[in-house]
Amino acid sequence: MQVENILQSKGSAVHTVTAGAPLSEAVKLLNAHKIGAVVVVDAKGEVAGILSERDIVRRLGDNPAQLLASPVRTAMTAKVITATRAHSVSDLMELMTRHRIRHIPVVEGTTLVGIVSIGDVVKRKIEETEQEALALREYIAS
Repeated sequence: MQVENILQSKGSAVHTVTAGAPLSEAVKLLNAHKIGAVVVVDAKGEVAGILSERDIVRRLGDNPAQLLASPVRTAMTAKVITATRAHSVSDLMELMTRHRIRHIPVVEGTTLVGIVSIGDVVKRKIEETEQEALALREYIAS
């Protein structure tokens, strides 16, 4: 199973924000769409970072009001782990575990084409396991 299959079933919509936007705008986007991360893009629409709920919470302790007024770039993760449509679900699981992340933007070259969350990966892995179990039951029954 590949990332392409996940994107086909969930769609390729990605919510983005610019690095200079106020963090409060990103928070509104996260809340409005009930998502855990937004991709930060540059003027060309290319991936410049990612901002997750974790990134925000880690910085809230100092001065919450000031943080919300500050630009997204102050809280985002600039070193983004990305995947392509050709990556397997197992590849994603390994990347997410190794880097301790929950969201991976999907790119083709420098073009953002989707995003995959840990929930998407787990759902796909469960479906895959259920299909294998069904195939085994049918094999045994025949």
